[in-house]
Amino acid sequence: MTALTPDDIHTVTQTLSRLTEYLREGPDPDQALALVEPLLDEYTGIPIQLGDALRAFARAVLDHPDTLHTPDLHTLIAELRTAAWEQTDQHNLHYTVDELRTLLSTTPPPEGCSCR
Repeated sequence: MTALTPDDIHTVTQTLSRLTEYLREGPDPDQALALVEPLLDEYTGIPIQLGDALRAFARAVLDHPDTLHTPDLHTLIAELRTAAWEQTDQHNLHYTVDELRTLLSTTPPPEGCSCR
């Protein structure tokens, strides 16, 4: 694997910012859903990836030979791990996306509407 840089991660966060801006413009719900779905995938979505990254970061800090193991360090590592579990718990948002997809595909247009 090639080494990641802070710029690589910054690019990802910029893309998320662009997505947020786009969604605020009120796009077609089907298009918005298609863009959000990968973010909430139950296996590779952001909640899972962020939780895994936080746990890996905590492990990297703890396992590094130059790390001084102090009570403060262990408190901070515990906070990272708690945050990781909180993020991972959001993985069930993919169910919300599934239900939204179903609702969007089955909802008839309002009477008098020429849409869809």
